[in-house]
Amino acid sequence: MTSKGTDTISLAGRDLVSMRDFSREELLAFLDAAEGFEGYDQPILAGKILGTLFFEPSTRTHLSFTAAMQRLGGQALGFADAKISSTAKGESLADTIRVVENYCDIILVRHPLEGAARLSAESTRLPVINAGDGTNQHPTQTLLDLYTIRQKRGRLDNLKIAFVGDLKYSRTVHSLIETLTHFDNEIFLISPQSLRIPADFIEELDARGTIYSEDEDFFSLASDVDILYTTRIQQERFPDPVEYEKVKNAYRIDRATLDKIGGSVTLMHPLPRLNEIATELDDYPGAAYFDQARNGVTVRKAVLSLLLGIDRV
Repeated sequence: MTSKGTDTISLAGRDLVSMRDFSREELLAFLDAAEGFEGYDQPILAGKILGTLFFEPSTRTHLSFTAAMQRLGGQALGFADAKISSTAKGESLADTIRVVENYCDIILVRHPLEGAARLSAESTRLPVINAGDGTNQHPTQTLLDLYTIRQKRGRLDNLKIAFVGDLKYSRTVHSLIETLTHFDNEIFLISPQSLRIPADFIEELDARGTIYSEDEDFFSLASDVDILYTTRIQQERFPDPVEYEKVKNAYRIDRATLDKIGGSVTLMHPLPRLNEIATELDDYPGAAYFDQARNGVTVRKAVLSLLLGIDRV
């Protein structure tokens, strides 16, 4: 594989498990390809089957991948509830993958355990896409986030990007922050003390020379912040319900909040949201969270086509 320009980069047969596996040039190859799939619905994946193995709930990821596959003429089969799979009988994940590879051409896996996607990739000859493994990674969410940032701000470098909320358990935040180290940006990390980003991510920011700051105070943000990326406080990730109750409403962004920050900010959220973004902001010019959801189909069309080695016609 070469990195001398996106036109010569081949991603065919690759697994999309972790953003750590891809260079800046390869990331840009995904994004550049996705631009060509805006409104593109030709049946280039006719005869191809996507196996969808969701051991954990999903709405946007599951439906957008299925929509992307079907809009390109392919099919999707699988399960969205582990209770109806053979794992409920005690079958190992590796065995499940070895069985499912006989029925499809590419596999999509969401699992509550970190490392499950890597194990899946090691258990099959087919390309595997990580649809979220515990609190670890969610690479296609990161790609659609990058796509949305470039769409809204016109670039991926020289931005001030703030992450607000659950930075400890959010795999979308982990994947995106890690990927942004390929670009030249300033990062603000705003969270309760108990939900600060894990130390290994701080070490990575330091190693790459990324400018960043950590704070609990939302209003410590620079007035000229470009991107405000907020996440819900994830109750399902907390081992202690009492700890969740202490922080569940730590931050709430409404119009008064944005007026106080000032500037022209792009407001992003991977969804679902609870109370962290007021619905009154849905018509705010910088609100991009529903655009993120829409871009998910476009980006995932590109991902499926590139990993399957099938070019757009």
